[in-house]
Amino acid sequence: MNIVQVYKQFPTHASCLHHLERVRWTHGPECPYCKSHRVTGCKGGLRHHCNACNTSFSVTVGTIFHDTKLDVQKWFLAISLILDAKKGISARQLGRHLEVNKNTAWYMGMRIRRALIEDGKLLRGIVEMDETYIGGKPRKGSDTRPDGPRKRGRGTNKPAVVGMVERGGSVRAQVSVKLNSARMAVLVRRNIDCKNSVLMTDAYPAYFPMARILPHKSVDHQFAYVNGDIHTNSIEGFWALLKRGIVGQYHKVSRKHLQKYVNEFAFRYNHRKDADMFDRAMERAVGA
Repeated sequence: MNIVQVYKQFPTHASCLHHLERVRWTHGPECPYCKSHRVTGCKGGLRHHCNACNTSFSVTVGTIFHDTKLDVQKWFLAISLILDAKKGISARQLGRHLEVNKNTAWYMGMRIRRALIEDGKLLRGIVEMDETYIGGKPRKGSDTRPDGPRKRGRGTNKPAVVGMVERGGSVRAQVSVKLNSARMAVLVRRNIDCKNSVLMTDAYPAYFPMARILPHKSVDHQFAYVNGDIHTNSIEGFWALLKRGIVGQYHKVSRKHLQKYVNEFAFRYNHRKDADMFDRAMERAVGA
């Protein structure tokens, strides 16, 4: 769903609201406050009145569009632009496309990213697992600093992201403070079908205890990156997209909001082959 299709299918604010009603309420309007179906349409058809709790509401209540002063069509365009940008889109660029200021565009982007959370379906089959660190490279001359050289990778103070990808399928990624074996085991149990999966990792020692949970194979990157079918190339490809997006589009992401950006990239990666990615995002946006 590109911006041209959005303009054609949803030319007005009202048409966007009617589409949200079809997505959110498959069995007719429902009051978001008391969950009653005793609802009467108000004049104009854009709001409804609940006869049970005597309140009026629109379909945007309780969604990412709630209490917005912008036409919903601009929200639809923003979702389309974010989903279509393989490596993300900055708030300034989004603001130029939508003719809103930078702060409004940032606010819209963060609300949309909050909705792009994947379901809890477990990964299975061959699952690759790896971690990466988000942040820029050490500055030139940092090795002469009195507090010691700036490190890269493990041992750095950059925020870490742990990722798991079903080979040829979906990815799960989680910002994590600790990278010890206990934390890795928690992430494996939450995201992987341990009875029907084989875990592929590099030779980081924190992964070795995973053999107690599910079959585990590893490759030592000091000697080789591929050993037969043992490799982590799929998750490395996802890291490449994530890092290129942060470096090239966002430039810097705070620890507070990093998980939202990770969710955005994971959602696009997981639905990259789906013709209905826009519809899936819209369902999450309204909580359907």
